[in-house]
Amino acid sequence: MDISAVNALSYEDFVNIFGNVVEKCPLITAAVWNSRPFIGLNALEAAINEFIDALPESGKEGILRCHPELAGRDLHGGALTRESREEQRRAGLDALSSAEASRISRLNEEYKERFGFPFVICARMNDKASILRELSERCQNERATERARGIAEVKKICRLRLQGLVLPDAPNKL
Repeated sequence: MDISAVNALSYEDFVNIFGNVVEKCPLITAAVWNSRPFIGLNALEAAINEFIDALPESGKEGILRCHPELAGRDLHGGALTRESREEQRRAGLDALSSAEASRISRLNEEYKERFGFPFVICARMNDKASILRELSERCQNERATERARGIAEVKKICRLRLQGLVLPDAPNKL
């Protein structure tokens, strides 16, 4: 789908197609629909990022809370969005050893208890080893640092999801 096709979408179609580029946050897509016409994919991405950046800190934390726990019960229970399921699968999070599963579960719990939102990382840009390492390291950060880091990861996820929807031969297409 090229950008002219994106710009021609009705509100309902736009939200249906792009509503999960930010995990479980179709309100963001709904809000940026009014910014059309977009001159290109970068302009669409910038509109989404500007919306996110304008949110108060509580709104940014709300976005983070919409993300599933990595390799958590939603993955194993089949409750993930299609995008998250595929991203976690590609990172190898659906095939952890029992020791890895135990470690990521413990670290996820520690992280969420410390910050009040789940650990967010762009799984498509990482593998299970780097995810485990980052999760362990980021548990030591301050809340504001981790909120900003999580939002930066949300934006990476969004960029890759947008590319997969708009660019016909995007690498890492879901």
